Amino acid sequence: MATGRNYNHELDDAKNSGNEKYAYSFDFDVLHPCMLKSFEPFFNKGSLLELGSYKGNFTKRFLPYFDDVTCVEASDVAIGEARKDLGGRVQFVHALFEEAKLPRRYDNIVLTHVLEHLDDPVLVLKRINDEWLSEGGRFFLVCPNANAPSRQIAVKMGLISHNTAVTPAEAEHGHRCTYTLDTLERDAVAAGLKVVHRSGIFFKALANFQWDRLLQTDIISPEYLEGCYQLGQQYPDLCASIFLMCERGGVSRKAP
Repeated sequence: MATGRNYNHELDDAKNSGNEKYAYSFDFDVLHPCMLKSFEPFFNKGSLLELGSYKGNFTKRFLPYFDDVTCVEASDVAIGEARKDLGGRVQFVHALFEEAKLPRRYDNIVLTHVLEHLDDPVLVLKRINDEWLSEGGRFFLVCPNANAPSRQIAVKMGLISHNTAVTPAEAEHGHRCTYTLDTLERDAVAAGLKVVHRSGIFFKALANFQWDRLLQTDIISPEYLEGCYQLGQQYPDLCASIFLMCERGGVSRKAP
């Protein structure tokens, strides 16, 4: 794959040059279930394409819903780890999104916490709209939220220069930008997608490392987690992640 980026390095916390982790239990144990809960009412029957499957942690949550699952992933190391866990239940394609050649369209496409890593996000969104999403298909797009309270607090503490900044740990792992709801919708519309539903996923005032510590105690109850999920539906701009559900739209246009 012709690229100057090392995708195996970008997913590896052990090679992070700083002290901040990238992958946290909060992501896998809290955000992933909340994402699935947000997606479920909109699922179509049929096939699922996951773009950026990492090591299959989120992929396995789709298997009760779909028998036909394809994943495109740029890291061969990540695919190897996913295959150990998922076996032959998922078809993997080792390719860049910009270069992937897929044989058909899909009824559901998922892109979670990946768009912010891309060098040309609108180009990939355009491929989703023009080439990969079936007529009547649903596209589930989730990105970390620049305006999450935890991030705004970090700005006030002087740890981050501004809400949409890319932190050193994020840059180490391939982040190119940090989205807000309006900039995420801007790029989706520029790619020709039709935004049908917009929301937030999980009200979040604490940093990921703080959540990981709390999740090891009895301070956080299932009821509290549900409260944060529901509050996120009311205040999407104050969530850990922002969510757009899109369908195929018209001809794409160049982003401003």
